[in-house]
Amino acid sequence: MRRTHPLDPLDAAEITAVRDHLVAEGRLGDTVRVAYLGLKDPAKAELRDAGSRPNRRARVILLDTATGDTTDLVVDLTAGETIRATAVDPALVGQAPVLLEEFAAIEDILAQDAGWIEALASRGLEPGDVRVAPLSAGIFDYEGEEGKRLLRGLAFLQRDAADYAWGHPVDQLVAFVDMIERRVVRIIDDGPVPIPLTNGNFEDPELTGPLRTDLKPIVITQPEGPSFTLEGNVLRWQKWELHVGFDAREGLVLSQIGFDDHGTRRSVIDRASIAEMVVPYGDPAPYRSWQNYFDTGEYLVGRDANSLELGCDCLGEITYLTPVVADDFGNPREIPQAICIHEEDYGLLWKHTDEWANHASTRRQRRLVVSFFTTVGNYDYGFYWYLYLDGTIQFEAKATGIVFTARYPEGDYPYASRIAPGLAAPYHQHIFCARLDMAVDGGANAVHELDLKRVPKGVGNPHGNAFTRQRTVLGTEADGRRKADGSVGRVWEIVNTEKTNVVGEPTAYTLFPEGQPTLAMADDSSIARRAAFATEHLWVTRFDEEERYPAGDFVNQSVGSAGLPEYVAQDRDIDGQNIVLWHSFGLTHFPRTEDWPIMPVDYTGFTLKPTGFFDQNPALDVPAPTPARGHCAEEECHC
Repeated sequence: MRRTHPLDPLDAAEITAVRDHLVAEGRLGDTVRVAYLGLKDPAKAELRDAGSRPNRRARVILLDTATGDTTDLVVDLTAGETIRATAVDPALVGQAPVLLEEFAAIEDILAQDAGWIEALASRGLEPGDVRVAPLSAGIFDYEGEEGKRLLRGLAFLQRDAADYAWGHPVDQLVAFVDMIERRVVRIIDDGPVPIPLTNGNFEDPELTGPLRTDLKPIVITQPEGPSFTLEGNVLRWQKWELHVGFDAREGLVLSQIGFDDHGTRRSVIDRASIAEMVVPYGDPAPYRSWQNYFDTGEYLVGRDANSLELGCDCLGEITYLTPVVADDFGNPREIPQAICIHEEDYGLLWKHTDEWANHASTRRQRRLVVSFFTTVGNYDYGFYWYLYLDGTIQFEAKATGIVFTARYPEGDYPYASRIAPGLAAPYHQHIFCARLDMAVDGGANAVHELDLKRVPKGVGNPHGNAFTRQRTVLGTEADGRRKADGSVGRVWEIVNTEKTNVVGEPTAYTLFPEGQPTLAMADDSSIARRAAFATEHLWVTRFDEEERYPAGDFVNQSVGSAGLPEYVAQDRDIDGQNIVLWHSFGLTHFPRTEDWPIMPVDYTGFTLKPTGFFDQNPALDVPAPTPARGHCAEEECHC
């Protein structure tokens, strides 16, 4: 087997080897599908042992599409053996992720169902006239659904093969489909209503009008090439070093993130990923009240990654990586140019004009960008990690695509926006959860919550101008469930409990949250149980090799309580330990008319800034721009 970095994603040969091993063991028969296949990360102790060559291991989730039997396995590729095989009870744990083949299968099943044919006929339609969205079912109190593998289908009229059907929802109709028995188990049909015929073809000249002709080209060039190097999957840029990985479920995984501080490599994060995201809808109508999609755990955002195009998705001097994922049959599938790596100018880094010293200085900021884009049904999401010259780390999610639509009912409707005549877009949220396995200057970390504290006028504060900070140490996992509070500028400082800086204070990084709303649904709702991670902005847990996903390993139709609620129920000590931060953030979307027929990008994310981590500004050694770099005449450059 090839020599590789222990965190490199499985390559095509390794995925094929896993498949062949499963076939040889009799586990991968004609009706069995591979719902997930990815690298099983080595233990931290193995990664930190410089002389260790950890065995290459794969985690696999198998689904028998004839019986619904689900198996969770770990295959040791180095040893050529299965070292764990666990039967999963979907009724107790949850279902395997949605298969790609199930996307098309739901339309085929419905097209043969008499009830569905009749419901469409009452609207003057046939099965061939509509596209059906294969929507994850969640878990609710519908009779007879326990333990069944379900999808729910909403129909949209498609007038021709190139028509964007999202403009024509067939409302007051939904089908519940058993994907194992391949039959319709329930149809809710409250009768025909007019179908909106809004044109959603956003590149149609009828909508765009004449295209603009006054946009001049922007050309980004780096004639000497980029400032980063990539050796395999190890990326080095300026003083940063990290490993770039990719997973079919999580997408981008950045590991072993460290910074070179005067010749000493100092760790910041052991592993960073967006480990879950959920899109819950707030429309209580029976055709949509169950809508809540876990795009990571149910649909696998990495598996659905886009191939990116130079000049369209990424601009400038671009380096691409091509990850490999497994298809439903365990065969390797390349996603060409799915990961984009490049540099961007980011304005000013620092600047000062000093009249006393008769001197002016300016330095320019730039950032390294590591990103990918994925499409899950109607929405498209960009996942962007940024590293800056001054030691800052930032994540940004970009949401675009087409809003989910419904018919707008007569009168006012308090749960949706009217985005076009007769067309509604229900209120909804996009809530992400970052898993940040912190290692600020080493493994002994703790989290301190910092709030602005106003000081009343009085003794010691005669003019009432004083204010200070209040520091709260989060001691156990029960303490680590926190909400952001913009009224006091709340931030969370991840400190090293064993190391101090030049002024004797702990070295640290600070998490700056956006502080947008948490999950909007009722506390006793099904979605609040299943997406408990989204009810807090921050969770802090003691590191455990097996605790990887905030909503649990099996999210599809999970009953809830798995993941973070189970992790923190142990109430372990988190002060001066190897800790993981789980940060929930996102968008609460009240759609606008400007979001139709395609939504301009909306943004959400968080920032990690060094706070006493360095003894001074770590970007003092950034050189001044030169005429060649700044593209200005020499007499105009005064940096």
